Amino acid sequence: MAGREIVGRGQQVGLVLASAAVPGTFTRSLSERTWIDQGLITGLATGTHFLLTVMAQDAIDAGGGALSTALPFPAGWTDQQREQAATLLLDLAVVPLGFGLVAYIGHRSNETAARGLLRQLGWRTAVTGLGATVLAASLATTHWLDQAVGADGKIEKFPLAIPVGIATALVLENIRQRETPAEHYSDPAKSSPLLGLAAGAGVVLTLAGLTIGEARLARELGTVGSRVLPGSETTWRRAGHLLALAAVTVGTNQLWKRAMNGIESGTAQYDEGMDESASGLWTSPYQSGDPASYVPWSTMGREGRRHVVTWVRPEPLLDRPAELKGVARPELSIKTVMKVEAKATPIAIFVGLDSAPTATERVELALKEMDRTDAWSRELIMLTSPTGTGYVNYVAIACAQYMTLGNMASVTLQYSKRPSPLSLTKVGQAKEQNRLLWLKILERVRLMAPEDRPKVVIFGESLGAHTSQAAFEGWGTLGPQALGIDRALWIGTPEGSKWRHELVGRERPDVDRSRVAVVNDYEEFLALGYDAKEHAHYVLLSHDNDGVTKFGASLINRRPDWLGPDRPRVEELPGRSPRGIPASMRWRPVTTFFQLLVDMKNAQLPGSYKPWGHDYRTDLPEFIRDVYDLDCTDEQLEAIKVACEKREQFREAVFD
Repeated sequence: MAGREIVGRGQQVGLVLASAAVPGTFTRSLSERTWIDQGLITGLATGTHFLLTVMAQDAIDAGGGALSTALPFPAGWTDQQREQAATLLLDLAVVPLGFGLVAYIGHRSNETAARGLLRQLGWRTAVTGLGATVLAASLATTHWLDQAVGADGKIEKFPLAIPVGIATALVLENIRQRETPAEHYSDPAKSSPLLGLAAGAGVVLTLAGLTIGEARLARELGTVGSRVLPGSETTWRRAGHLLALAAVTVGTNQLWKRAMNGIESGTAQYDEGMDESASGLWTSPYQSGDPASYVPWSTMGREGRRHVVTWVRPEPLLDRPAELKGVARPELSIKTVMKVEAKATPIAIFVGLDSAPTATERVELALKEMDRTDAWSRELIMLTSPTGTGYVNYVAIACAQYMTLGNMASVTLQYSKRPSPLSLTKVGQAKEQNRLLWLKILERVRLMAPEDRPKVVIFGESLGAHTSQAAFEGWGTLGPQALGIDRALWIGTPEGSKWRHELVGRERPDVDRSRVAVVNDYEEFLALGYDAKEHAHYVLLSHDNDGVTKFGASLINRRPDWLGPDRPRVEELPGRSPRGIPASMRWRPVTTFFQLLVDMKNAQLPGSYKPWGHDYRTDLPEFIRDVYDLDCTDEQLEAIKVACEKREQFREAVFD
């Protein structure tokens, strides 16, 4: 009699399809990746394919069991033979049905999640049926071989999916490397084919080992549970799968909580020289955290302190230390860079998450700071929503301070202490906080004489762009107009911004697209033409190779428009982030999701000061001037670019 299989049929089908997905994980995406990155993509993608395939095959097996009593099989067949035959027929039937559903649904721009899920269901069912059919043919061959040599089931019970999966991965990887178009990015697998193939085989073998261990655990629970408790062995075996999943979930949740606690406590670790002595030394009464401020220095967090000490000085600062941490402090005052006298000392208001216990109180504290510093008298009020940690782009603020000759005020409310990818649950709180502040500011500005009113603008980067745009959700371009926002610049807007989708998705009566521009670089902005550029008051600067602007959950089951046949071709521009999407990049269910997850991680190059991926610093001088409509000559603009780069070099040497 044949022995018990090491792993179940559904798991063997999962191994075959997971291994077949390995070559696709090596295809190009938006950024170059290390072998650690590649291992992460391959492991997560193949693991997910495996789990989804097992679930799909379990559903097919259940359907086969139900059909086994209805189909006219020979009367002499056992129940097991009837179930096996019915399941095989169902596996064969779902292949054309599933692929037919995929072809019928097709791909549409801005399609609904329901269409994507339905298409993915058809595709997953079809490929599962195909994999099961191939596996069934292979198992029939091993059964014949086992009988021929008299192995008494030893050959038959071996998980054939392992060699079949490895062979499939090897063949598909060889095909992929031959068909991949040559591009300016190197292909890590193609540059070392044997290493690429070995990595694929290694992932399959590792996955097989984990599968065997989980299957044995579930089988033992099924055996013991059926003996001592009500329920069949099959029921308790499935309960074992759920128990394993629950254990992983609980363990992951505990690790998450510990990680978040560690990250949040890390934001309280201040830079050298940024202790209580920095307040008053590196601030003035026009900045939060100063002894004259209502915002206590102790509540501002690391990013808040950095923000308020890096303001652009109106004149050379002669009575302060010439060095910090052994680094010479560059003299880059407004007078030095702009070659004219400053109009005022820039105002920098920052209310930390710990500065007040509630959002309402933080808003009231910000308004008190605006009253204290007389921010209402400045020509520009720049409302900034920070990233998750509280970071505000130093170049954006410095550009506005230079171009207004100091006659401006920036206002920032912190909403989280975590990095942006871990602060997505804070978007709702940030939205309500921002909306309340901006409404209060609108009320105050409307009470002023028209000729005395400041220009009110918004700046947001990354999650800061998302949280500031969230205040307008459901209102289209009417949102910022209703809240009294004259102009806005957002850089690196995450794909998850619903308001961004309102602007670029289906036509809406509340969206005036002539007031919006979405561009990769300044030359593309200029190419709109003078009139269109001047009318675009809300500008989204998003690099084509920025993974942050393209990563989203929908990549699991929907092809985005930017990966469609009408994608922009790759184009290199001197001094700009490259345009376009690599021709070799294809959308693959699940796989593309994990590739973009790594692209998002790699979207910023450490120590680099150039426009690429999620780094927009060198793009900002032109955009700040044009979008906010500030007075600045071309000569002054070039001086600002040089000054901002020097400021960033000094900041990174002192703070990072």
